[in-house]
Amino acid sequence: MAPSLTPAILGRRLGVVGVALLLGVSASPATADSAADSHSGSGSGSSGAPTVEEQRLDRAAPQEILRRSGFDGVAPGFARDLGRVRSYKEAERLVVRQGQSLWRRAVERAQGRGPQKKEGREALPWKGGGGRRAGDLSRDDDRPLYWARLGMTRALRAWEPRGFELGDERRQRLLGSLETTSRGQDTIRYPKGQRIKRVLVTGFDPFTLDRDTRISNPSGATALALDGTVVRTAAGPVRIETAMFPVRWTDFAEGEVERTLRRQLPRVDLFTTVSQGRVGKFDIERTNGAWRGGFGDNENLSSTGVVPVADPASQPQWTTTTLPYKDIVAADTGRFPVYDNTAVTEIPAGGTTPVQRPDGPTPGSAARAGGGGDYLSNEIAYRATLLRDRLGLRGLPGGHVHTPVLQFGAGNTDPATGKVTDEEFVRNRVDIIAQVRKIVVTGVEAAEANGR
Repeated sequence: MAPSLTPAILGRRLGVVGVALLLGVSASPATADSAADSHSGSGSGSSGAPTVEEQRLDRAAPQEILRRSGFDGVAPGFARDLGRVRSYKEAERLVVRQGQSLWRRAVERAQGRGPQKKEGREALPWKGGGGRRAGDLSRDDDRPLYWARLGMTRALRAWEPRGFELGDERRQRLLGSLETTSRGQDTIRYPKGQRIKRVLVTGFDPFTLDRDTRISNPSGATALALDGTVVRTAAGPVRIETAMFPVRWTDFAEGEVERTLRRQLPRVDLFTTVSQGRVGKFDIERTNGAWRGGFGDNENLSSTGVVPVADPASQPQWTTTTLPYKDIVAADTGRFPVYDNTAVTEIPAGGTTPVQRPDGPTPGSAARAGGGGDYLSNEIAYRATLLRDRLGLRGLPGGHVHTPVLQFGAGNTDPATGKVTDEEFVRNRVDIIAQVRKIVVTGVEAAEANGR
Protein backbone atom coordinates (compact mmCIF):
# COMPACT_ATOMS: atom_id res chain seq x y z
CA MET A 1 0.00 0.00 0.00
CA ALA A 2 1.66 3.14 -1.20
CA PRO A 3 1.17 5.42 1.85
CA SER A 4 3.09 2.89 3.95
CA LEU A 5 6.09 4.78 2.64
CA THR A 6 6.83 7.94 4.60
CA PRO A 7 6.78 11.23 2.65
CA ALA A 8 10.56 11.47 2.93
CA ILE A 9 11.07 7.96 1.57
CA LEU A 10 8.49 8.58 -1.12
CA GLY A 11 10.27 11.72 -2.24
CA ARG A 12 13.54 9.84 -2.55
CA ARG A 13 12.02 6.86 -4.39
CA LEU A 14 9.36 8.39 -6.60
CA GLY A 15 10.13 12.07 -6.99
CA VAL A 16 7.67 14.92 -6.68
CA VAL A 17 5.17 13.48 -9.19
CA GLY A 18 5.05 10.16 -7.36
CA VAL A 19 4.47 11.83 -4.01
CA ALA A 20 1.61 13.86 -5.44
CA LEU A 21 0.12 10.73 -7.00
CA LEU A 22 0.24 8.66 -3.85
CA LEU A 23 -0.31 11.18 -1.05
CA GLY A 24 -2.93 13.50 -2.55
CA VAL A 25 -5.65 12.88 0.06
CA SER A 26 -8.04 15.79 0.43
CA ALA A 27 -9.43 15.12 3.91
CA SER A 28 -7.45 15.79 7.06
CA PRO A 29 -7.34 12.60 9.11
CA ALA A 30 -8.62 12.52 12.65
CA THR A 31 -6.91 10.46 15.29
CA ALA A 32 -7.67 6.77 15.69
CA ASP A 33 -5.44 6.13 18.69
CA SER A 34 -8.35 6.06 21.15
CA ALA A 35 -10.97 4.58 18.82
CA ALA A 36 -10.16 0.90 19.23
CA ASP A 37 -11.92 0.50 22.58
CA SER A 38 -15.36 0.75 20.98
CA HIS A 39 -14.58 -0.42 17.46
CA SER A 40 -15.80 -3.79 16.25
CA GLY A 41 -14.08 -4.33 12.94
CA SER A 42 -16.85 -2.74 10.91
CA GLY A 43 -16.15 0.96 10.58
CA SER A 44 -16.48 3.64 13.22
CA GLY A 45 -19.98 4.94 12.48
CA SER A 46 -22.64 4.61 15.18
CA SER A 47 -25.90 2.78 14.57
CA GLY A 48 -27.84 4.49 11.81
CA ALA A 49 -25.06 6.89 10.83
CA PRO A 50 -23.04 5.83 7.77
CA THR A 51 -19.29 5.75 8.10
CA VAL A 52 -16.89 7.88 6.07
CA GLU A 53 -16.34 4.86 3.79
CA GLU A 54 -20.06 4.30 3.34
CA GLN A 55 -20.70 7.96 2.53
CA ARG A 56 -18.47 7.66 -0.54
CA LEU A 57 -20.93 5.16 -2.00
CA ASP A 58 -23.13 7.95 -3.34
CA ARG A 59 -20.44 9.34 -5.62
CA ALA A 60 -20.69 8.72 -9.35
CA ALA A 61 -17.76 6.30 -9.77
CA PRO A 62 -18.83 3.74 -7.12
CA GLN A 63 -22.38 3.75 -8.52
CA GLU A 64 -21.08 3.17 -12.04
CA ILE A 65 -18.76 0.38 -10.87
CA LEU A 66 -21.64 -1.36 -9.10
CA ARG A 67 -23.99 -0.97 -12.05
CA ARG A 68 -21.47 -2.11 -14.66
CA SER A 69 -20.47 -5.17 -12.63
CA GLY A 70 -24.00 -6.31 -11.86
CA PHE A 71 -23.38 -5.84 -8.12
CA ASP A 72 -25.77 -2.91 -7.81
CA GLY A 73 -28.54 -5.20 -6.56
CA VAL A 74 -26.52 -6.69 -3.69
CA ALA A 75 -27.22 -4.09 -1.00
CA PRO A 76 -30.91 -3.51 -1.89
CA GLY A 77 -31.51 -7.27 -1.84
CA PHE A 78 -29.78 -7.56 1.52
CA ALA A 79 -31.88 -4.70 2.91
CA ARG A 80 -35.08 -6.41 1.75
CA ASP A 81 -34.03 -9.65 3.41
CA LEU A 82 -33.24 -7.81 6.64
CA GLY A 83 -36.78 -6.42 6.59
CA ARG A 84 -38.15 -9.98 6.85
CA VAL A 85 -36.01 -10.93 9.86
CA ARG A 86 -37.89 -11.38 13.14
CA SER A 87 -35.16 -12.50 15.57
CA TYR A 88 -31.50 -11.90 16.31
CA LYS A 89 -30.69 -15.53 15.48
CA GLU A 90 -32.28 -15.09 12.07
CA ALA A 91 -30.20 -11.95 11.57
CA GLU A 92 -27.02 -13.82 12.46
CA ARG A 93 -27.76 -16.56 9.95
CA LEU A 94 -28.68 -14.08 7.23
CA VAL A 95 -25.51 -12.01 7.70
CA VAL A 96 -23.23 -15.05 7.54
CA ARG A 97 -25.04 -16.47 4.51
CA GLN A 98 -25.07 -13.23 2.56
CA GLY A 99 -21.53 -12.25 3.53
CA GLN A 100 -20.15 -15.57 2.36
CA SER A 101 -22.29 -15.36 -0.77
CA LEU A 102 -20.82 -11.95 -1.66
CA TRP A 103 -17.28 -13.27 -1.27
CA ARG A 104 -18.04 -16.34 -3.39
CA ARG A 105 -19.70 -14.24 -6.05
CA ALA A 106 -16.71 -11.90 -6.27
CA VAL A 107 -14.30 -14.86 -6.45
CA GLU A 108 -16.39 -16.61 -9.11
CA ARG A 109 -16.54 -13.45 -11.18
CA ALA A 110 -12.78 -12.92 -10.93
CA GLN A 111 -12.11 -16.51 -11.94
CA GLY A 112 -14.42 -16.55 -14.95
CA ARG A 113 -17.43 -18.39 -13.59
CA GLY A 114 -20.76 -16.92 -14.60
CA PRO A 115 -21.58 -14.85 -17.72
CA GLN A 116 -19.64 -11.88 -18.98
CA LYS A 117 -21.49 -9.07 -20.68
CA LYS A 118 -20.04 -7.76 -23.92
CA GLU A 119 -19.98 -4.04 -24.68
CA GLY A 120 -23.24 -2.97 -26.25
CA ARG A 121 -25.10 -6.20 -25.45
CA GLU A 122 -27.66 -7.09 -22.84
CA ALA A 123 -26.32 -8.78 -19.71
CA LEU A 124 -27.43 -12.35 -19.19
CA PRO A 125 -28.69 -13.55 -15.81
CA TRP A 126 -25.99 -14.94 -13.54
CA LYS A 127 -26.04 -18.68 -14.16
CA GLY A 128 -27.50 -20.47 -11.18
CA GLY A 129 -30.38 -18.10 -10.49
CA GLY A 130 -30.94 -15.03 -8.42
CA GLY A 131 -31.31 -12.74 -11.43
CA ARG A 132 -27.69 -11.61 -11.10
CA ARG A 133 -26.27 -9.56 -13.95
CA ALA A 134 -22.68 -9.82 -15.07
CA GLY A 135 -22.03 -6.29 -16.28
CA ASP A 136 -19.31 -5.21 -18.71
CA LEU A 137 -16.43 -4.46 -16.32
CA SER A 138 -13.52 -6.86 -16.72
CA ARG A 139 -13.62 -9.90 -14.46
CA ASP A 140 -10.34 -9.06 -12.73
CA ASP A 141 -11.91 -6.03 -11.01
CA ASP A 142 -11.82 -6.00 -7.20
CA ARG A 143 -13.91 -2.85 -6.78
CA PRO A 144 -17.42 -4.37 -7.04
CA LEU A 145 -16.78 -6.41 -3.89
CA TYR A 146 -15.58 -3.38 -1.96
CA TRP A 147 -18.48 -1.11 -2.85
CA ALA A 148 -21.12 -3.84 -2.53
CA ARG A 149 -19.85 -4.68 0.95
CA LEU A 150 -20.12 -1.04 1.98
CA GLY A 151 -23.68 -0.97 0.69
CA MET A 152 -24.46 -3.96 2.88
CA THR A 153 -22.83 -2.51 6.00
CA ARG A 154 -24.66 0.78 5.46
CA ALA A 155 -27.96 -1.09 5.18
CA LEU A 156 -27.22 -3.10 8.33
CA ARG A 157 -26.19 0.01 10.23
CA ALA A 158 -29.47 1.75 9.35
CA TRP A 159 -31.72 -1.29 9.87
CA GLU A 160 -34.45 -1.03 12.51
CA PRO A 161 -35.77 -4.56 13.15
CA ARG A 162 -39.39 -5.34 13.88
CA GLY A 163 -40.40 -7.52 16.78
CA PHE A 164 -37.16 -7.38 18.81
CA GLU A 165 -34.60 -4.97 20.15
CA LEU A 166 -31.18 -5.04 18.54
CA GLY A 167 -28.99 -2.59 20.45
CA ASP A 168 -25.58 -1.24 19.49
CA GLU A 169 -23.56 -4.15 20.84
CA ARG A 170 -25.41 -6.83 18.91
CA ARG A 171 -25.51 -4.65 15.79
CA GLN A 172 -21.74 -4.30 16.00
CA ARG A 173 -21.41 -8.08 16.26
CA LEU A 174 -23.48 -8.45 13.09
CA LEU A 175 -21.37 -5.85 11.32
CA GLY A 176 -18.20 -7.65 12.39
CA SER A 177 -19.59 -10.94 11.11
CA LEU A 178 -20.48 -9.36 7.77
CA GLU A 179 -16.95 -8.00 7.43
CA THR A 180 -15.36 -11.36 8.26
CA THR A 181 -17.51 -13.44 5.95
CA SER A 182 -17.43 -11.07 2.97
CA ARG A 183 -13.62 -10.96 3.12
CA GLY A 184 -13.09 -14.72 2.94
CA GLN A 185 -11.53 -14.74 6.39
CA ASP A 186 -13.73 -17.55 7.70
CA THR A 187 -13.66 -19.86 4.66
CA ILE A 188 -9.95 -20.64 4.34
CA ARG A 189 -9.88 -24.41 3.72
CA TYR A 190 -7.05 -26.75 2.72
CA PRO A 191 -7.26 -30.38 1.65
CA LYS A 192 -5.79 -32.97 3.96
CA GLY A 193 -2.74 -35.03 3.11
CA GLN A 194 0.92 -34.44 2.32
CA ARG A 195 0.78 -34.43 -1.47
CA ILE A 196 -0.22 -30.81 -1.85
CA LYS A 197 1.48 -27.59 -0.78
CA ARG A 198 -0.62 -24.99 1.01
CA VAL A 199 -0.19 -21.26 0.46
CA LEU A 200 -1.97 -18.31 2.09
CA VAL A 201 -2.13 -14.92 0.34
CA THR A 202 -3.82 -11.77 1.66
CA GLY A 203 -4.93 -8.59 -0.10
CA PHE A 204 -6.34 -5.16 0.76
CA ASP A 205 -9.31 -2.95 -0.11
CA PRO A 206 -8.84 0.07 -2.38
CA PHE A 207 -7.63 3.17 -0.53
CA THR A 208 -6.87 6.92 -0.92
CA LEU A 209 -10.42 7.14 -2.23
CA ASP A 210 -10.86 10.83 -1.50
CA ARG A 211 -8.19 11.46 -4.08
CA ASP A 212 -9.89 9.23 -6.65
CA THR A 213 -12.92 7.02 -5.99
CA ARG A 214 -12.15 5.03 -9.15
CA ILE A 215 -9.13 3.42 -7.50
CA SER A 216 -8.63 -0.36 -7.54
CA ASN A 217 -6.15 -2.31 -5.43
CA PRO A 218 -4.20 -5.02 -7.30
CA SER A 219 -3.58 -6.92 -4.07
CA GLY A 220 -7.32 -7.32 -3.58
CA ALA A 221 -7.78 -8.30 -7.22
CA THR A 222 -5.04 -10.91 -6.75
CA ALA A 223 -6.78 -12.34 -3.69
CA LEU A 224 -9.99 -12.82 -5.67
CA ALA A 225 -8.21 -14.31 -8.69
CA LEU A 226 -6.19 -16.85 -6.66
CA ASP A 227 -8.62 -17.93 -3.95
CA GLY A 228 -9.13 -21.70 -3.92
CA THR A 229 -7.01 -22.27 -7.02
CA VAL A 230 -4.59 -25.17 -7.50
CA VAL A 231 -1.33 -24.51 -9.35
CA ARG A 232 0.95 -27.20 -10.76
CA THR A 233 4.59 -26.55 -9.83
CA ALA A 234 7.94 -28.33 -9.75
CA ALA A 235 7.26 -28.87 -6.04
CA GLY A 236 3.92 -30.53 -6.81
CA PRO A 237 0.39 -29.14 -6.71
CA VAL A 238 -0.12 -25.96 -4.67
CA ARG A 239 -3.47 -24.93 -3.18
CA ILE A 240 -3.79 -21.16 -2.69
CA GLU A 241 -6.27 -19.70 -0.24
CA THR A 242 -6.78 -15.98 0.24
CA ALA A 243 -8.45 -13.37 2.42
CA MET A 244 -8.99 -9.61 2.25
CA PHE A 245 -8.30 -6.93 4.87
CA PRO A 246 -9.65 -3.42 5.38
CA VAL A 247 -7.53 -0.28 5.25
CA ARG A 248 -8.42 0.79 8.79
CA TRP A 249 -6.08 1.30 11.74
CA THR A 250 -8.62 0.30 14.39
CA ASP A 251 -9.39 -3.12 12.88
CA PHE A 252 -5.70 -3.98 13.04
CA ALA A 253 -5.43 -2.70 16.62
CA GLU A 254 -8.28 -5.04 17.54
CA GLY A 255 -6.32 -8.06 16.29
CA GLU A 256 -8.10 -8.83 13.01
CA VAL A 257 -4.88 -10.02 11.37
CA GLU A 258 -4.00 -12.36 14.22
CA ARG A 259 -7.54 -13.74 14.51
CA THR A 260 -7.52 -14.63 10.84
CA LEU A 261 -3.99 -16.01 10.55
CA ARG A 262 -3.34 -17.71 13.90
CA ARG A 263 -5.15 -20.93 12.99
CA GLN A 264 -3.81 -20.97 9.44
CA LEU A 265 -0.05 -20.39 9.71
CA PRO A 266 0.72 -23.77 11.32
CA ARG A 267 -1.06 -25.45 8.37
CA VAL A 268 0.62 -23.71 5.45
CA ASP A 269 3.90 -24.18 3.59
CA LEU A 270 4.26 -20.51 2.64
CA PHE A 271 2.38 -17.28 3.21
CA THR A 272 2.62 -13.77 1.89
CA THR A 273 0.74 -10.60 2.63
CA VAL A 274 0.37 -8.42 -0.45
CA SER A 275 -0.30 -4.72 -0.96
CA GLN A 276 0.24 -1.94 -3.46
CA GLY A 277 3.60 -0.16 -3.23
CA ARG A 278 5.82 1.68 -5.73
CA VAL A 279 5.23 2.77 -9.30
CA GLY A 280 6.46 0.21 -11.83
CA LYS A 281 8.16 -2.15 -9.36
CA PHE A 282 7.61 -5.18 -7.16
CA ASP A 283 9.35 -5.26 -3.78
CA ILE A 284 10.03 -8.20 -1.49
CA GLU A 285 10.22 -6.40 1.85
CA ARG A 286 13.17 -7.70 3.86
CA THR A 287 12.36 -6.01 7.20
CA ASN A 288 9.14 -4.86 8.86
CA GLY A 289 9.01 -2.20 11.57
CA ALA A 290 6.89 -1.83 14.71
CA TRP A 291 5.78 1.73 13.93
CA ARG A 292 2.63 3.45 12.70
CA GLY A 293 3.34 6.62 10.75
CA GLY A 294 -0.09 8.25 10.96
CA PHE A 295 -1.21 8.43 7.33
CA GLY A 296 -5.02 8.62 7.12
CA ASP A 297 -6.91 5.37 6.53
CA ASN A 298 -10.17 4.74 4.68
CA GLU A 299 -12.08 6.35 7.53
CA ASN A 300 -9.76 9.39 7.39
CA LEU A 301 -8.43 8.40 10.82
CA SER A 302 -4.79 8.61 11.76
CA SER A 303 -2.68 6.57 14.18
CA THR A 304 0.93 7.23 15.15
CA GLY A 305 3.09 5.19 17.51
CA VAL A 306 4.29 1.67 18.20
CA VAL A 307 2.20 -1.02 16.50
CA PRO A 308 -0.22 -2.22 19.23
CA VAL A 309 0.08 -5.97 19.78
CA ALA A 310 -0.54 -8.45 22.59
CA ASP A 311 2.29 -8.81 25.11
CA PRO A 312 4.05 -5.54 24.21
CA ALA A 313 6.80 -6.28 26.74
CA SER A 314 8.20 -8.95 24.40
CA GLN A 315 7.51 -7.00 21.20
CA PRO A 316 10.52 -6.64 18.87
CA GLN A 317 11.18 -3.46 16.93
CA TRP A 318 11.79 -5.43 13.74
CA THR A 319 10.71 -8.66 12.07
CA THR A 320 12.25 -10.25 8.99
CA THR A 321 10.97 -12.00 5.90
CA THR A 322 11.58 -15.72 5.51
CA LEU A 323 10.47 -15.74 1.89
CA PRO A 324 13.21 -17.01 -0.46
CA TYR A 325 13.75 -13.48 -1.72
CA LYS A 326 16.99 -14.15 -3.59
CA ASP A 327 15.33 -16.80 -5.72
CA ILE A 328 12.26 -14.64 -6.32
CA VAL A 329 14.29 -11.59 -7.35
CA ALA A 330 16.44 -13.70 -9.69
CA ALA A 331 13.48 -15.41 -11.40
CA ASP A 332 11.67 -14.21 -14.51
CA THR A 333 8.23 -13.66 -12.97
CA GLY A 334 6.78 -11.03 -15.32
CA ARG A 335 7.19 -7.64 -16.96
CA PHE A 336 7.71 -5.63 -13.76
CA PRO A 337 11.16 -5.72 -12.08
CA VAL A 338 11.30 -7.30 -8.60
CA TYR A 339 13.58 -5.90 -5.90
CA ASP A 340 14.96 -7.16 -2.60
CA ASN A 341 14.11 -4.07 -0.57
CA THR A 342 16.43 -3.77 2.42
CA ALA A 343 15.88 -0.09 3.33
CA VAL A 344 14.43 0.99 6.68
CA THR A 345 14.14 4.15 8.77
CA GLU A 346 15.28 3.88 12.38
CA ILE A 347 16.23 5.86 15.44
CA PRO A 348 19.67 4.44 16.28
CA ALA A 349 20.37 3.18 19.79
CA GLY A 350 20.99 6.22 22.00
CA GLY A 351 19.76 8.60 19.31
CA THR A 352 16.70 10.81 18.89
CA THR A 353 16.59 11.52 15.15
CA PRO A 354 15.29 9.14 12.46
CA VAL A 355 17.95 7.88 10.06
CA GLN A 356 17.41 6.12 6.74
CA ARG A 357 19.39 2.88 6.44
CA PRO A 358 19.69 1.29 2.97
CA ASP A 359 20.87 -2.05 4.36
CA GLY A 360 18.50 -2.72 7.23
CA PRO A 361 18.34 -1.77 10.92
CA THR A 362 21.29 -1.50 13.28
CA PRO A 363 21.38 -3.27 16.68
CA GLY A 364 19.19 -1.71 19.36
CA SER A 365 17.47 0.76 17.04
CA ALA A 366 13.83 1.82 17.23
CA ALA A 367 11.68 1.39 14.14
CA ARG A 368 10.26 4.35 12.27
CA ALA A 369 9.61 2.61 8.93
CA GLY A 370 10.14 -0.88 7.59
CA GLY A 371 11.11 -1.56 4.01
CA GLY A 372 7.43 -1.14 3.18
CA GLY A 373 7.13 2.10 5.14
CA ASP A 374 4.93 2.87 8.14
CA TYR A 375 1.38 2.31 6.89
CA LEU A 376 -0.92 -0.71 7.09
CA SER A 377 1.02 -2.74 4.52
CA ASN A 378 4.07 -2.62 6.76
CA GLU A 379 1.82 -3.36 9.72
CA ILE A 380 0.19 -6.47 8.25
CA ALA A 381 3.66 -7.75 7.32
CA TYR A 382 4.91 -7.01 10.84
CA ARG A 383 1.92 -8.66 12.51
CA ALA A 384 1.99 -11.76 10.28
CA THR A 385 5.73 -12.35 10.68
CA LEU A 386 5.60 -11.62 14.43
CA LEU A 387 2.78 -14.16 14.74
CA ARG A 388 4.89 -16.63 12.74
CA ASP A 389 7.74 -16.19 15.22
CA ARG A 390 5.56 -16.29 18.33
CA LEU A 391 4.01 -19.55 17.11
CA GLY A 392 7.50 -21.06 16.84
CA LEU A 393 7.33 -21.20 13.03
CA ARG A 394 10.54 -19.32 12.21
CA GLY A 395 11.35 -21.80 9.45
CA LEU A 396 8.04 -21.13 7.67
CA PRO A 397 8.58 -19.06 4.50
CA GLY A 398 6.57 -15.89 4.90
CA GLY A 399 6.72 -12.16 4.36
CA HIS A 400 5.36 -9.30 2.30
CA VAL A 401 5.15 -8.51 -1.41
CA HIS A 402 4.52 -4.98 -2.62
CA THR A 403 3.01 -4.76 -6.11
CA PRO A 404 3.40 -1.87 -8.53
CA VAL A 405 0.90 0.97 -8.24
CA LEU A 406 -2.06 0.24 -10.48
CA GLN A 407 -2.26 3.12 -12.94
CA PHE A 408 -4.90 4.27 -15.39
CA GLY A 409 -3.97 4.76 -19.01
CA ALA A 410 -2.61 8.01 -20.43
CA GLY A 411 -5.42 10.47 -20.91
CA ASN A 412 -7.51 8.88 -18.15
CA THR A 413 -5.78 10.21 -15.06
CA ASP A 414 -8.17 13.00 -14.04
CA PRO A 415 -10.46 11.72 -11.26
CA ALA A 416 -13.11 14.29 -12.12
CA THR A 417 -13.44 13.50 -15.82
CA GLY A 418 -11.79 10.09 -16.22
CA LYS A 419 -13.46 6.78 -17.00
CA VAL A 420 -13.72 4.08 -14.33
CA THR A 421 -11.69 1.71 -16.49
CA ASP A 422 -9.58 1.59 -19.64
CA GLU A 423 -7.53 -0.97 -21.57
CA GLU A 424 -4.17 -0.09 -20.00
CA PHE A 425 -5.68 -0.10 -16.51
CA VAL A 426 -7.03 -3.62 -17.07
CA ARG A 427 -3.81 -4.85 -18.68
CA ASN A 428 -1.75 -3.55 -15.76
CA ARG A 429 -4.00 -5.26 -13.22
CA VAL A 430 -4.06 -8.56 -15.12
CA ASP A 431 -0.27 -8.52 -15.46
CA ILE A 432 0.21 -7.76 -11.75
CA ILE A 433 -2.09 -10.63 -10.77
CA ALA A 434 -0.20 -13.03 -13.04
CA GLN A 435 3.14 -11.89 -11.66
CA VAL A 436 2.06 -12.33 -8.02
CA ARG A 437 0.96 -15.84 -8.93
CA LYS A 438 4.39 -16.53 -10.48
CA ILE A 439 6.14 -15.04 -7.45
CA VAL A 440 4.18 -17.40 -5.20
CA VAL A 441 5.04 -20.40 -7.38
CA THR A 442 8.71 -19.39 -7.44
CA GLY A 443 8.69 -19.04 -3.65
CA VAL A 444 7.17 -22.49 -3.14
CA GLU A 445 9.59 -24.13 -5.56
CA ALA A 446 12.61 -22.38 -4.05
CA ALA A 447 11.56 -23.24 -0.50
CA GLU A 448 11.17 -26.89 -1.52
CA ALA A 449 14.56 -26.92 -3.22
CA ASN A 450 16.17 -25.30 -0.18
CA GLY A 451 14.61 -27.87 2.16
CA ARG A 452 12.19 -25.49 3.92
